[in-house]
Amino acid sequence: MAAVGQVIRSEWTKIRSVRSTVWTLGIAVVVTIGVGVLICSLTNSDFNSMPARARLSFDATNISFAGMGLGQLAMIVFGVLVVSNEYSTGMIRASLAAVPQRGTFLFCKLLVATALVFVVGLATSFVTFFAGQTVLGDLRAYIGDPGVLRAVIGGGLYMTLIALFSMGVATMLRSPMLSLGILMPFFFLISNILGNVPATQKVGRFLPDQAGSKIMQVVTPANSDVPYGPWGGLAIMIAWTAAALIGGYVVLKRRDA
Repeated sequence: MAAVGQVIRSEWTKIRSVRSTVWTLGIAVVVTIGVGVLICSLTNSDFNSMPARARLSFDATNISFAGMGLGQLAMIVFGVLVVSNEYSTGMIRASLAAVPQRGTFLFCKLLVATALVFVVGLATSFVTFFAGQTVLGDLRAYIGDPGVLRAVIGGGLYMTLIALFSMGVATMLRSPMLSLGILMPFFFLISNILGNVPATQKVGRFLPDQAGSKIMQVVTPANSDVPYGPWGGLAIMIAWTAAALIGGYVVLKRRDA
């Protein structure tokens, strides 16, 4: 246990001493809150001009998280950098020489990064919610309303799982450029295309971001035929994340540094 504690302290030092990881977390916070407040402001101004069906299914809680789509990109970068920085600099050899138990090494790295992202993500989710609801005025939801607290906590869980999934992928690929070159188009383009094209919607809804974002919904959209609820969507995202982490562990265990 003492060795694990030492590795955890070492991983914490690595994360906080690299400016790029700190900056990406800061960008995720600013973008998520800023875009969320902006969209809430625009929604408040244009609500009366919205179609009747859209007003009936209006989700005041979920609209606060409109910036999550951009904020998650910064979380992806954070997850990739936490893992692949050591590969790009060659420090991974020294790290594995110091901690030859590769399972322990990966576990401690993921534990420290996940704990940090969860704290930042949860705080961001609450601030985003309260700031957005303030801007919405009479349209606002309250934290005590049914499903709202679950959605707000879910926002923090969503950001955490996105970063953790990215760490698993980066552990498999071991290259920051290759990891970002796959993850960015996957979440920013491919997922949106598959989710919005009628022929592929049934596939797209089972991708990690689309399934996981369900946890932040309080009001079900009109004519929605998604076959799972908020917790089911989160479970799908957890399954994707677990698969990525298992793949990362297998690659780390079998390949040389």
